[in-house]
Amino acid sequence: MSFDIHTVIADMGSAVKNTVEDNWDEARSVTIQFLQNRKERIALMAQLRISGELSKEKFKRRLEDEKLILEAELNALAVISKAIAQNAANAAIGVLEKAVKAATGTVL
Repeated sequence: MSFDIHTVIADMGSAVKNTVEDNWDEARSVTIQFLQNRKERIALMAQLRISGELSKEKFKRRLEDEKLILEAELNALAVISKAIAQNAANAAIGVLEKAVKAATGTVL
């Protein structure tokens, strides 16, 4: 399976939207800005993992870093509770992890 960063970014945004539900209007701009600003980094990280240049362990650590950064940005919104921000970040990074797993055909 191929890896399409545009699809993955859109799916990550949808995962956040589905998680924050009623607070999407407030979270939308932060989420879109985060994903657009980090798109190249996410694509590079995914391609390095898919090509085998990045080990599973390093990829997992980088995923965790990305999740914590997104969570921190979402926590900046007063209307979103910490649990909602954590769930939204987990959902978005889960989409990325699943896409890379599908592209590599391996378990991360």
